[in-house]
Amino acid sequence: MATSSTQLLLSSSSLFHSQITKKPFLLPATKIGVWRPKKSLSLSCRPSASVSAASSAVDVNESVTSEKPTKTLPFRIGHGFDLHRLEPGYPLIIGGIVIPHDRGCEAHSDGDVLLHCVVDAILGALGLPDIGQIFPDSDPKWKGAASSVFIKEAVRLMDEAGYEIGNLDATLILQRPKISPHKETIRSNLSKLLGADPSVVNLKAKTHEKVDSLGENRSIAAHTVILLMKK
Repeated sequence: MATSSTQLLLSSSSLFHSQITKKPFLLPATKIGVWRPKKSLSLSCRPSASVSAASSAVDVNESVTSEKPTKTLPFRIGHGFDLHRLEPGYPLIIGGIVIPHDRGCEAHSDGDVLLHCVVDAILGALGLPDIGQIFPDSDPKWKGAASSVFIKEAVRLMDEAGYEIGNLDATLILQRPKISPHKETIRSNLSKLLGADPSVVNLKAKTHEKVDSLGENRSIAAHTVILLMKK
């Protein structure tokens, strides 16, 4: 009994002494295990995380490029620009109206620079691809097509998105012929094609002061700004 008490006392004294002297108290080697991270755990976790991230990135990109804009805004603003070469042997068509001239627009369709410009403005306001992507000049079915077809499709997309024209401001740039005698006819026809009141459709024309291809009567251009309002 005395021997056991002495051994217990010595054991306790040894443990206390080891703590005071900051020496580690070691358990028997047979009763302690060394923990190591499992290799299979680290190898399996990292690839799965990167694959998941890459997969989600692909999904986001596909949704952005394939879906129409879903954000509803009270109004949208779009800008359109178009330019065509003027060449002999083609009719000059502006806003769906044939204008007497010795040159016309060389193009895959009828080359109506004003209607093309207006279509791009509507598509831009809606956040859609431009006219060249929707009606590519590589498609033979648009060869010589009237640009009123493009306007009707743009208006359909606008209606489908729930918008209507607030107002439109267009500027034609050409050296010849003078547009003033035809301006009201062009504006009236454009309003009709758009299904808009003529009071919200404005048309201006400017020369290019005989500068570059526009001023030398080798080309014609147009700019359009449009405001679409939620119905």
